[in-house]
Amino acid sequence: MTGTRVILSYKDYEALPADGSRYELHEGELLVTPAPSPTHQRVIRNLAVLLHHYIRSRGAGEVLFSPIDCILSDVTVVQPDIVYLAADRLPAISSRGIEGPPTLVVEVLSPSTVQIDRGAKLQLYGRHGVSYYWVVDPEARSIDAYRLGAGGYQLAGRLQGTDRAALPPFEDLALAPTSVWP
Repeated sequence: MTGTRVILSYKDYEALPADGSRYELHEGELLVTPAPSPTHQRVIRNLAVLLHHYIRSRGAGEVLFSPIDCILSDVTVVQPDIVYLAADRLPAISSRGIEGPPTLVVEVLSPSTVQIDRGAKLQLYGRHGVSYYWVVDPEARSIDAYRLGAGGYQLAGRLQGTDRAALPPFEDLALAPTSVWP
């Protein structure tokens, strides 16, 4: 018997049971992750609230948070922790979720997702044209901000320690570390 790989599509994804699991399709391969921890959820909430107020005050687009389907292709559907769509990307929001790459994807690390978020998703988001990718590490209390360029993602900023820092694409939003970590 040969090891034929089954490629799942959005139609297959749609048919998955609503059983409380977090499902994603990575280029046709099904990934299932456990529900996030309370710390993980608090970091998402804190960061989403900060970004929401900043973006709303400027009319600069919209911030959404998981669970929301981000349909990057017929065989790639992800549920990032936080997504930001700049005003010019707002038409990407549909009844199914977000169709195509958002401006920014934020993933908050959990013990079960470190390798995926720092490796596979970094590559996946780059291939699908997500301009900015933040990796938030609650244990290290750091945020690494990547900008997509011709050769893939490059580290473009880091929030760490106690100093405020602005991360791309929000060059005039100085994030205070104490407002992010629970």
